Amino acid sequence: MVETITKQNLKKRPPIIVVLGHIDHGKTTLLDYIRKSHVAEKEEGGITQHIGAYEIEFNDQKITFIDTPGHEAFSAMRQRGAKVADIALLVIDSVEGVKIQTKEALDHIKKVNLPMIVVLNKIDKQGANPIKVKQQLAELGVLVEGFGGDIPVAEVSAKTGQGVNDLLEIILLLAEMIELKADYQKTAEGVVIESFLDKRRGPTATLLIRDGVLRKGDIIATPSAYAKVRILENFQRKIIQEAFPSMPAVVLGFNEVPRVGESFKAFPDLESAEAYVEKKEKKRKEILTEILDSDKKILNVILKADAVGTLEALEDVIKRLPQELVLVRLLKAEVGDINESDAKLASSGKAVIIGFRVGIDALARKLIEREKLRVFKFNIIYDLIQKVRELMNELLEPQIIKRLLGKMEVLVVFRKIDKGQIIGCRVVEGVVKKGAKVDIYREEKIIDSGIILNLQKNKIDVEEAKEGEEVGILYSGQKNPKIKVGDRFEVYEEEKIEQKI
Repeated sequence: MVETITKQNLKKRPPIIVVLGHIDHGKTTLLDYIRKSHVAEKEEGGITQHIGAYEIEFNDQKITFIDTPGHEAFSAMRQRGAKVADIALLVIDSVEGVKIQTKEALDHIKKVNLPMIVVLNKIDKQGANPIKVKQQLAELGVLVEGFGGDIPVAEVSAKTGQGVNDLLEIILLLAEMIELKADYQKTAEGVVIESFLDKRRGPTATLLIRDGVLRKGDIIATPSAYAKVRILENFQRKIIQEAFPSMPAVVLGFNEVPRVGESFKAFPDLESAEAYVEKKEKKRKEILTEILDSDKKILNVILKADAVGTLEALEDVIKRLPQELVLVRLLKAEVGDINESDAKLASSGKAVIIGFRVGIDALARKLIEREKLRVFKFNIIYDLIQKVRELMNELLEPQIIKRLLGKMEVLVVFRKIDKGQIIGCRVVEGVVKKGAKVDIYREEKIIDSGIILNLQKNKIDVEEAKEGEEVGILYSGQKNPKIKVGDRFEVYEEEKIEQKI
């Protein structure tokens, strides 16, 4: 059945707000104040590890906020957050001013052409300098109101609440100006903004409804999973029967955990939804097929994480590690605890297992101990990435650098012995050392390489000889061709330099 969109079907919908900015500039604290919750206190390292969505009411109007992470490891999740929003809040510390991730956030906002409100936070702190921040923004081409532009700006304190109501009024005013509307008569479509495997309830996803209405019993699918909506909840985990445009809704009933950032749409029946998933997954696997460079070292990794959003962020940051010398190959990347299947794959695939905020089940633990598998668990993204770097470095061969010591010319060839050849030479450049390595040139071509086993001056063993001195050497080579008068020896030492990713 084709759904017809008419102007009569289109109605006003609440704005969806994404909050972006540099780490520690107060994004989560601002949202905490707005929604009267304490997400930041529950997160390790003060970093929001999952994208979440929250709905508030102000002046009898609803506003949906998407809480995006501020750490650089989550740039992919931040970018997805920006793509589903209507308005971006760029939060900047009024004391510290514009930072690297402020600029990254600006890039995300510009890419998706989002209307923006600049939020100057920590305005109550000593040293706050909003004028300086506005000047920094002007240098980046961001002109706020009062500084030659029309981008709204709000000065707030997320700690005390100063200016927060003014910010909410600006959001509603801007939303009114851009005329946000949706069709309330059609079936729902939108985006997956969070997903994970609930041990008790199964695959769970937070969906953001962009258009239409999602109802219990609807059949929906993303490119990676399909569902008959078995349970529908609002962001407070209260059972609801339908979710309207701009609402975040928790859905149970998926056959698999869908990927964060995927779009979902409705289908008439489960067969159609399943066929859609199979087609999309086949195409994805074809795209992801890699031809591995046989000259590269390969680090095989099994990656497990507690939520799909985190898993994809980890995959993204691992792929961005330099891989010219060592290729990181993810044999498996899934949500959930480390299990027996992971351990078996690690054993057969010679892989390390890396877990982020996950446990290890009993069967897997026994196999890990028996096979002496390498397993690393982390709660902080930075620590996990550093370990991956270390594991890559372990595979690197040290770089060998030749350091030329000197040159010799063959004056006389005495005789061959079991260990090599005894030769008389003159040092024509630099120094020659006992134990040094040698390349032998004849008519500008290398005919052999070897080592100086012994060095004598006036039939007395010495450690080195200098330019102009005549010496006798015991030379041992790889091929040991007969040395001739006039052959040239280049003497060198090798220095091993550890390589690092």
